[in-house]
Amino acid sequence: MRITAADVLITSPGRNFVTLRITTEDGVTGLGDATLNGRELAVAAYLSEHVVPLLIGRDAHQIEDTWQYLYRGAYWRRGPVTMASIAAVDTALWDIKAKVAGLPLYQLLGGRSRRGCLTYGHASGAELPELFDSVRAHLEQGYRAIRIQTGVPGLGSVYGVASSANATAGAGGTTTRYDHEPARRSAVPVEEQWDTRAYLRHIPGVFEAVRNEFGPELPLLHDAHHRLTPIQAAKLGKSLEPYDLFWLEDVTPAENQAVLRRVREHTTTPLAIGEVFNTIWDYRELFEEQLIDYVRSPVTHAGGITGLRRIFDYAAVYQIKSGVHGPTDVSPVGLAAAIHLGVAIPNFGIQEYMKHSPETDELFRPGYSFADGLLIPGEEPGLGVDYDEVLAESFPYQAAYLPVNRLLDGSMHDW
Repeated sequence: MRITAADVLITSPGRNFVTLRITTEDGVTGLGDATLNGRELAVAAYLSEHVVPLLIGRDAHQIEDTWQYLYRGAYWRRGPVTMASIAAVDTALWDIKAKVAGLPLYQLLGGRSRRGCLTYGHASGAELPELFDSVRAHLEQGYRAIRIQTGVPGLGSVYGVASSANATAGAGGTTTRYDHEPARRSAVPVEEQWDTRAYLRHIPGVFEAVRNEFGPELPLLHDAHHRLTPIQAAKLGKSLEPYDLFWLEDVTPAENQAVLRRVREHTTTPLAIGEVFNTIWDYRELFEEQLIDYVRSPVTHAGGITGLRRIFDYAAVYQIKSGVHGPTDVSPVGLAAAIHLGVAIPNFGIQEYMKHSPETDELFRPGYSFADGLLIPGEEPGLGVDYDEVLAESFPYQAAYLPVNRLLDGSMHDW
């Protein structure tokens, strides 16, 4: 079954998405997510100019061979642009294979290991009353685990806090609350100030207040967004131990994997890392020395279902679980792929889930559902996601970037 077309589709229903649609000679289509927040056009160009020409005429059923061909054939391996492109191809081919088999994708991955994927939502607020309201709203929606992010005294805007000015400014000057991290539509990234000492003083009291308000049973998570040095990260993990976190995420940039030893030796707070990692080789030291507890890479940025399944199988040897990155800069195609993989793997941990905008869901029409804190894959063949190309024309690409941080002395923060 030969590939006859591969189309790179760019759209922006509130935020930018890049989608690859592969079509076979039999008219079967498959979708893959190639979105790379703030660098979408780089991936689109890589696909259009370097990958699509290589796909035409290939057998759509040869998923593993195509993965290896695209990875090895480029010579310049790894990296987010390359791996997001490979992920899009890989996911689209799995979508096609499952459609031809007449089965939902998870059946081709070994069938169900669970009914659905436990999720966590993002609650945030500039101050505690607003944070508490956000937690309650998420609990009312059915979430059974909550990520806690809050403003820091003295800082006007903090990445990941919905009420921050830079998080609420939308297109055309409109203002919308987000409990996720939207890229701000602008020609250049917004710059925010950061004060690590103020953050480290403030956060333990936030979790003490949340535990006092919502009790000991609710799983709580927190994301440090790579802002800390190893010793600062160790200090944070130790100070949060009394509040029994489900995990502490991205405490320090982990390109130097050895720094996690310093964190691990000082705290028993579970650690989650990897949303900026793209391949299995990024994890070797972290796995073999058991320096983390959860893998954060998404299908979209880690070489697709084939690439991420390898990472999870490797992690399982060391009793490390999945914790797939899943904000709304991963499209419904990428999220659907994560759900199908998550219900099949034995070492599933939790799935990040922020609901896409109504416009996004109308454009992609995902078949998965959310109930009782779980994301449940659809039963239709393939991924269970469509793409309305006509509607997509109503949402043209607009440049958008995540913020960058500067310290109070004006120097650029290394995160």
